[in-house]
Amino acid sequence: MSQPGIPASGGAPTGLPAQNRASSASGSLYTNGPVQNALMSSQVSVNEGYNSQLPGSYPHLIPAKTLNPVSGQSNYGGSQNVSPLSIYQGPGQTPYRPPVASNPVTPSLHSGPVPRMPLPTSQNPAATPMPSGSFLPGAIVQPPLNWQYNYPSTGSQTNHCPRASSQPAVSGNTNLTSHQYVSSGDPSLQNNFIKSATPQHANKNPTMSVGYSYPSLPPGYQNTAPPSTTGMPPSSLNYSSGPQGFTQTPLGANHLTASMSGLSLHPEGLRVINLLQERNMLPATPLQPSVPNLHEDIQKLNCNPELFRCTLTSIPQTQALLNKAKLPLGLLLHPFKDLVQLPVVTSSTIVRCRSCRTYINPFVSFLDQRRWKCNLCYRVNDVPEEFMYNPLTRVYGEPHRRPEVQNATIEFMAPSEYMLRPPQPPVYLFVFDVSHNAVETGYLNSVCQSLLDNLDLLPGNTRTKIGFITFDSTIHFYSLQEGLAQPQMLIVSDIEDVFIPMPENLLVNLNESKELVQDLLKTLPQMFTKTLETQSALGPALQAAFKLMSPTGGRMSVFQTQLPTLGMGALRPREEPNQRSSAKEIHLTPSTDFYKKLALDCSGQQVAVDLFLLSGQYSDLASLGCISRYSAGSVYYYPSYHHQQNPVQVQKFQKELQRYLTRKIGFEAVMRIRCTKGLSIHTFHGNFFVRSTDLLSLPNVNPDAGYAVQMSVEENLTDTQLVSFQSALLYTSSKGERRIRVHTLCLPVVSTLNEVFLGADVQAISGLLANMAVDRSVTASLSDARDALVNAVIDSLSAYRSSVLSNQQPGLMVPFSLRLFPLFVLALLKQKSFQTGTNARLDERIFAMCQVKNQPLVYLMLTTHPSLYRVDNLSDEGALSINDRTIPQPPILQLSVEKLSRDGAFLMDAGSVLMLWVGKNCGQNFLSQVLGVQNYALIPQIMTDLPELETPESARIIAFISWLREQRPFFPILYVIRDESPMKANFLQNMVEDRTESALSYYEFLLHIQQQVNK
Repeated sequence: MSQPGIPASGGAPTGLPAQNRASSASGSLYTNGPVQNALMSSQVSVNEGYNSQLPGSYPHLIPAKTLNPVSGQSNYGGSQNVSPLSIYQGPGQTPYRPPVASNPVTPSLHSGPVPRMPLPTSQNPAATPMPSGSFLPGAIVQPPLNWQYNYPSTGSQTNHCPRASSQPAVSGNTNLTSHQYVSSGDPSLQNNFIKSATPQHANKNPTMSVGYSYPSLPPGYQNTAPPSTTGMPPSSLNYSSGPQGFTQTPLGANHLTASMSGLSLHPEGLRVINLLQERNMLPATPLQPSVPNLHEDIQKLNCNPELFRCTLTSIPQTQALLNKAKLPLGLLLHPFKDLVQLPVVTSSTIVRCRSCRTYINPFVSFLDQRRWKCNLCYRVNDVPEEFMYNPLTRVYGEPHRRPEVQNATIEFMAPSEYMLRPPQPPVYLFVFDVSHNAVETGYLNSVCQSLLDNLDLLPGNTRTKIGFITFDSTIHFYSLQEGLAQPQMLIVSDIEDVFIPMPENLLVNLNESKELVQDLLKTLPQMFTKTLETQSALGPALQAAFKLMSPTGGRMSVFQTQLPTLGMGALRPREEPNQRSSAKEIHLTPSTDFYKKLALDCSGQQVAVDLFLLSGQYSDLASLGCISRYSAGSVYYYPSYHHQQNPVQVQKFQKELQRYLTRKIGFEAVMRIRCTKGLSIHTFHGNFFVRSTDLLSLPNVNPDAGYAVQMSVEENLTDTQLVSFQSALLYTSSKGERRIRVHTLCLPVVSTLNEVFLGADVQAISGLLANMAVDRSVTASLSDARDALVNAVIDSLSAYRSSVLSNQQPGLMVPFSLRLFPLFVLALLKQKSFQTGTNARLDERIFAMCQVKNQPLVYLMLTTHPSLYRVDNLSDEGALSINDRTIPQPPILQLSVEKLSRDGAFLMDAGSVLMLWVGKNCGQNFLSQVLGVQNYALIPQIMTDLPELETPESARIIAFISWLREQRPFFPILYVIRDESPMKANFLQNMVEDRTESALSYYEFLLHIQQQVNK
């Protein structure tokens, strides 16, 4: 093992095997092959259900040095491209990419001039393609052999969030619905497997070439509850965790030639809809992810869509076909999601492709017992001797039955080859603003109390370290040396040249100094109550915190309540209230690069910074947010936080802080996404730093973060039946184990435009477009982003009309798969990130954009298109039964005032907020049995909790609201709204289908789209 320390390039302490070290000497640590193995640091414990993916290299066999890897300075966080950022391109243009193969065109969202939207606003949406680049395959040394398997059960995971969630822990599941995947999918398997149905070029049965059936339930879900993508994952959903019975014989792939005639065409999927006549297409149950059109044996092994999904479940054979469809191609990932069950493999033999470093997975093909073919680069590899034995069945000679080949989601314990230094200890540093403004808000009481309550629940072990810094115009350190009678405060007033006054006792072992830590947390809130200091030296405090954490890495939690005013990183107010609605948003970009540069320094030393902004005033989140974006941290925003004047914000803050402190965490992580040869990834979205062309540096990884990537078809996939995508996340658990979490997704390749449209996943498309639109807002303008969103709809529906529909009918004709596309894009236009109008404060808009870039798709869709339910008539019909609780399942309604009635009560779930609107003539039964009041006039003006009454009506609605809350990592406040309540405007603002100051009504929008499409 190499000596502890951090790579010279500032890279992640991912381990490079000794023999690989030489190759990294020339430049960034993460250039090529070494990257993969090098990514890790050591063992793994079963009791932490960590999702982690190990970065690997891309499947295309590009010469390793084609592209000069960016060492540590170029592509940073947010959305990152390998090549320099380029302006949005039209469909015919290709962003610069080093010569590799054919020159594919980046799918772009607009062709031709931008039609402006009529009526309320002159802006139009459309999402823009991002600059592209290419990736290098990474080579990694084969780890030594020997193994064990552990299947941690639910109880063994450190998941402190009360989610009732379903999480695909493993991909294989025998109880899955009938559309599922079975083992292998690379060309050999693919060809053997799909050609039996229809050879790619033989047009014997063009319409049913592989059968297109899109069942209502996604693969691997139990029927207890429909998995919701619009809302959240229902709690009962489950992916089975053990290895599945796998029908592949040692010649597996070659035996998958069973006839495909069993796949029938789903009549819904082929429907063409005239949206002007049938615009009420919103399903009454949560919208399901599209199910790929694969043989059920393959589909049942596929990755759960909550973890890994593609915008197109049928991949176009060529870039030209993709360009023609005018739909974006990309992946949305939730790689570190809390999982109910997760197969963990303890082995010194991690079997990977010798060429592209792909991990063996359910979609490889076994040519015989001794050889397997990679499903990404097609290289034939030998099966290691130790892989021949299956410890679960205790049978020799069945490599295809091992858990690695039975589960699309799996976690490996990484051997020492995957470490560059010993795994780091969990280190938590808290940095508190204690200026007069901060003390006024009262937030210190909440934070310190929450820390006291959860000190023993912080993820970690006997090596856990903790430290505290406070600041106003000076910086205060706290010595917590074992043996002191009480914590000792050290003040540094020189903020121009910050230094650490006593490096050894400021970050201390939590177990050894627990009493001093508890004393400090009890006294801190009182220490500054009489302060008159109004200045804020946030920048110098962050520099001090960085110096303190550099030797180890870890998590820095920063609490700030105002605009920084002193020292490095000082900012000036930029918001002008009258210009909030200006189409030319000039302040979406940072006003200084101080926070970005510091974040990159932090990333190089494995430090992630999480920012909690508790402020009623403008605090320039556009600048401050960079500290989290580029260090793989998170941003939390609590506008108008005050312990007395805004008690519901306090409740939200406390709940979310508890989740934050106790959820699982991965340290010094790196992630790589590989795809089948012929496809390439060119743009990344999320909070991270791109360390080399394709390696994402994640100093911390948390279970609530989502990522997205954009792809193109670089080489024609003419001879390919199936393609695969694999994400690998390598991280150190809080128990000090090095783990690799791998997810693999398999999708069919199609050759006709109709098939591409048939497999479109409208939610994934909307999520990817939202990420692209945030980048467009920042690099161009808000109005450009809005135009691009609208043009994305116009272009794809025009392509469908001109190239797929045989007879041109009047109206707005759309394929069934895209029936909600115009609605979701209209919802994005009205979302806080992209809306126009004076009611969006700048920091709130920036925070909404941060959420778009960092939230998993399921939560992004809920905040974009809320769910509306009628709740004054809840019943047990169709209810879920979870842990002896009965959860009503009312139908989802369209977001229009037409659906409201004054004699009912309606609950809107907008993700981070729940609004219960009570109509003026609501029945007496609901008022007394649920709200506990005798008449409408007695409903309090401000009501944020429902009384727990001994009535079935009260029990049902409380169970339903609790269930909604449990399924997300943030805490939505509940507001009960009367007709004259000030919150009513917020409620109506979310009525996406009605006209607002920001955008057209849904019907007007459809007319506009029709006019442009039919030009």
